[in-house]
Amino acid sequence: MKIIILSGSNRKSATSTRLAAIVGQLISQKGHTIQLFDLFQTPLPFYSPDGVDQDHASVQQLRQAMLQADGIVLASPEYHGSISGVLKNALDYLGQEHFRGKAVLSMSSSGGAVGTSSLLQLQAIVRNLHGINSPEWISIGGAQRSLLVEGYAGYEGGGQDINDRIHRAALSFIELAALVRGN
Repeated sequence: MKIIILSGSNRKSATSTRLAAIVGQLISQKGHTIQLFDLFQTPLPFYSPDGVDQDHASVQQLRQAMLQADGIVLASPEYHGSISGVLKNALDYLGQEHFRGKAVLSMSSSGGAVGTSSLLQLQAIVRNLHGINSPEWISIGGAQRSLLVEGYAGYEGGGQDINDRIHRAALSFIELAALVRGN
């Protein structure tokens, strides 16, 4: 299967992007193709419902990748109890044709406590776009983030609980995506 990971941070060293890369590695190790679309590296213009910038190269690249994907992973930092503005902006460029009938895994990284508000918002957006939310999600916060900042070493790095959660959610997502796609 082809999985797109949309990393929604506007920060070069974002832990949500690092988390996205780790999940991408896990999914890739299971034999699936991963495309990481990093909104820091590939910024999009501000969305306008008037159709301005619809033909922008980055917007077209995102739309094409989303259409071709069998499953989607959304990663966001949690800012003030919400998803990042750059991820919301990217999602505004997309429609039901990009999400309909596809499994979606939501992930967040919060500087404070575990960020579930952003995950609830992502799941509502996915439902409105007719995607299928994975029953698992990944949220890391506070001291858990330091394991990603200092360099993820899995079980060897002292992050067994986090590692277990990341693996469980990634595998659950892959299983759901395969079921939905009929693989």
